[in-house]
Amino acid sequence: MNIKITIDRFEGEKAVLKTEDNQSIVWPKDKLPANAHESMVLNFNILNDTETEKDKKELAKEILNEILDVDDK
Repeated sequence: MNIKITIDRFEGEKAVLKTEDNQSIVWPKDKLPANAHESMVLNFNILNDTETEKDKKELAKEILNEILDVDDK
């Protein structure tokens, strides 16, 4: 999913971003491009990272098994 977001304004170390449907998002200024300025349009690409999700679930399972002293053999 690709979303177009406009930099509305800066407030200290934060940027207030506006979506096309006028929703506001507060974002760290240092996580924007170096040349970021008010009214700049950004493209946010949102992806589902299933591999990372799978890895985190496996790690959680391993930790729980260790806590519960379950032998996974």
